Amino acid sequence: MKTHLLALDQGTSSSRAIVFHRSGRVVALAQREFRQIYPQPGWVEHDPEEIWATQLATAREALQRAGLTAADIAAVGITNQRETTVVWDRRSGRPIYNAIVWQDRRGEPLCARLREEGHAQTIHARTGLVVDAYFSATKLRWILDHVSGAHTAAAQGELAFGTVDSWLMYRLTGGKVHATDVSNASRTMLFDIRHNCWDAELLELLHVGESLLPAVHPSSHVYGQTMAEHLGAPVAIAGVAGDQQAALFGQACFKAGLAKNTYGTGCFMLMHTAEHFIHSRNGLITTAAAQTGITPQYALEGSVFIGGAVVQWLRDGLKAIAHSGEVQALAESVPDSGGVIFVPAFTGLGAPYWEAQARGAILGLTRGSTAAHMARAALESIAFQSAALLQAMSRDAAPVAELRVDGGACVNDLLMQFQADLLGIDVVRPKVIETTALGAAYLAGLAVGVYAGLDEIAAQWGEERRFTPTLSREQAAERMALWERAVRQTRAE
Repeated sequence: MKTHLLALDQGTSSSRAIVFHRSGRVVALAQREFRQIYPQPGWVEHDPEEIWATQLATAREALQRAGLTAADIAAVGITNQRETTVVWDRRSGRPIYNAIVWQDRRGEPLCARLREEGHAQTIHARTGLVVDAYFSATKLRWILDHVSGAHTAAAQGELAFGTVDSWLMYRLTGGKVHATDVSNASRTMLFDIRHNCWDAELLELLHVGESLLPAVHPSSHVYGQTMAEHLGAPVAIAGVAGDQQAALFGQACFKAGLAKNTYGTGCFMLMHTAEHFIHSRNGLITTAAAQTGITPQYALEGSVFIGGAVVQWLRDGLKAIAHSGEVQALAESVPDSGGVIFVPAFTGLGAPYWEAQARGAILGLTRGSTAAHMARAALESIAFQSAALLQAMSRDAAPVAELRVDGGACVNDLLMQFQADLLGIDVVRPKVIETTALGAAYLAGLAVGVYAGLDEIAAQWGEERRFTPTLSREQAAERMALWERAVRQTRAE
C-alpha cells in the first residue's frame, strides 16, 4: 500500500501543498503567496488563474522536496478558502471575472433586500446560515449581473460556478469533474444542509440556474483523477473539504462537543454536533461538517473576519513592525495593553455580532500609548473575538471542556495563554498544527483505504502544549465587558 498523501491547501493569502506520511507526519511543504486585489473599499478579489498556477507549482515542488513522484502518492486531498466564488466558461475553462473573496462586502445591498423582504428565516432554516455577503450566493449573483453576456451564457449552460475546490478540481481533471463536497456547498446560501441537496426555492429566489452548479458528494469520496501532465502521473482526488471543516477533521473532532479554533487570516471556531442540527440563538451559524458517508454531520460555527490579518495591518498599514514574527516580542515588551482596546472591524464584524457596517476602532489611547501597547491590543483582539464565539457556543449547546487550536497564529504563546485566560478552559495545541491540510489528507486516505476508519485517525492526534487559565473568572469577565463596550462603539448608528 502507498504510504503518502498529498494535500493541496488553497488559502486566502497563499497556496500551499504538503506531503504527509500516513502517520500524519509532514514530509515536505511548499508555499507561494499570490496577489490580493482591492478594486475599491470593501471589495476583495483574487485572480483564479494565479490561484491555479501557484497551487500547481506548490504541488510539484512539495513532491520534489519529498523525493517522491506522483506514482508514490495514494491520493490527493483538497482544502480551500470557502465562500470565495469563481465563475468560468465550460468550453475554454477560463474565468469570466476575478474570484470574489469571502471577505468581500459588495453583496450587502442584495442581502439587505433579502432581509427586508422577509427571506432571512427561510434561508436560515434551510441552509443554517444568516443572510450575509460573506457567503457565495450574492457574489455569484453580482458576477452574473455585472459581467457582459453572463446571463445569456448561464441560461445556455455555458458557465460553471464553484468555490475554489471546484475550480481546482476542474483544472486538475482537465474539465472532466465539476463537483464540490457538502462542506463547501453548505457555504453558498443555496444548499439545503438537512437534505444534502441544492435548494430549488433558494435558487429561484437568487435567480441562479441549476446548470451552473457543481455535483455534490461526501467529503471523503473519489472525485476523479488528475491529468498525468500536471503531476507526472494520474492520482485520485479523494478528499475535499472547506478549510475549517478540514481543520475540525484534522483535529480529530469527530464527536459532539469537541471544538477547535483556527487562527488564520480570520478566526474560525467550530464545535461538532454530530447528527444534531442545532439552530443558533446567539449569532452563530449551523454548517455541514466533513462527511465520510451519506449521513449528514453538523457543526456550530463562528467566524471572525479579521484575526491574524490584524498583524498584517500592523506590518503593512501602520508600519509598526517589519515582519509578522516580530509582533510577540513587541507585545511582550509591555506588561499589558495599557488600557488600549483594538476592535479590528476592517470589513465589518462577523459572528456573533453580524454588523456589516461596523468599522475598526482603537480605543483607550493616552499620551503614554506606544506601538508595543498597540501590538498587544492587536493580539488580544484576536482572543477577545474568539472568546465571544465560545461564549455564544456554550449558550447554544453544552459548554466546551477544552479548545483545540491550530493555524499560523497558534504558535504565539502570548496569544494562546491570553485565550485560555479569557475562556477559563484549557487551550490545547497539537503536535501537528497543519491540521487543515492534514484533514484533507485524512479524508483522501479514508476514501482509498489508507486508513481503516476514524478510530485509527483519532489515535494519531497528540498535544504539543496545553495552556491553562491563570486569570480569575471575575477578572476575565471584567476584560470581556470592556471589550463588548468597545464593540458597541464601532457599530453604525
